[in-house]
Amino acid sequence: MSSRRLAYLDALGVDVYVRRSLPATATVTASAQPVPAIAPVAVADRPEAQLDWEPLRAMVAGCTRCGLCETRTQTVFGVGNPRARWMFIGEAPGADEDRQGEPFVGRAGQLLTSMLRALGFARDDVYIANVLKCRPPGNRDPRPEEAVQCRGYLERQIELVSPELIVAVGRIAAQNLLATDTALARLRGKVHALGSRGWPLVVTYHPAYLLRSPGEKRKVWQDLLFARDVHRRIAAGERVVP
Repeated sequence: MSSRRLAYLDALGVDVYVRRSLPATATVTASAQPVPAIAPVAVADRPEAQLDWEPLRAMVAGCTRCGLCETRTQTVFGVGNPRARWMFIGEAPGADEDRQGEPFVGRAGQLLTSMLRALGFARDDVYIANVLKCRPPGNRDPRPEEAVQCRGYLERQIELVSPELIVAVGRIAAQNLLATDTALARLRGKVHALGSRGWPLVVTYHPAYLLRSPGEKRKVWQDLLFARDVHRRIAAGERVVP
């Protein structure tokens, strides 16, 4: 293992001399786990539903569907490999993202990069997006009506990327995507089906939470190991969601 990867694992609080296996509670197959019901969102008839990348980006840049257009510096569309096998979805841009126009570029973004490196990925290997494309003032939680207005953009991004696995980063993203109020702790360690296409989705903590609670980094490493195992099963042709 390279010294650089050891450094990324150390940033996650992982004892790299121990090769950890997943806890028994996290390796239960999805077929034995209840999958939260997905609330339908009427976005299929919106104009973005048929757009390719550049027209979609332009539409997002000029979006005025909710009041966040009045307070943003710029929209934050998404970044990474447009044909990535893995897609990571967070909740909303923060101040750094609002200034730079790219998701996960602040301290939390640096930790997300460490999480990706620990898995053997560069940021450009995956696709990263958010539930919201504009920063909520004061970094407050997204409001339901804001998430609904942005949902069509995100769904089109998912369709264009067509990832083999989606990782929901944080409680807000997970609950919005899965239309549930189930606690994040109960969503971890399971494979969920997202939307009518049944995209395989797993859940982990948001890096910003880890900055406040560094003792939880080991749980994130367990989630990443679980996600890697799920992806290996997908690559082997196994059905991981009902």
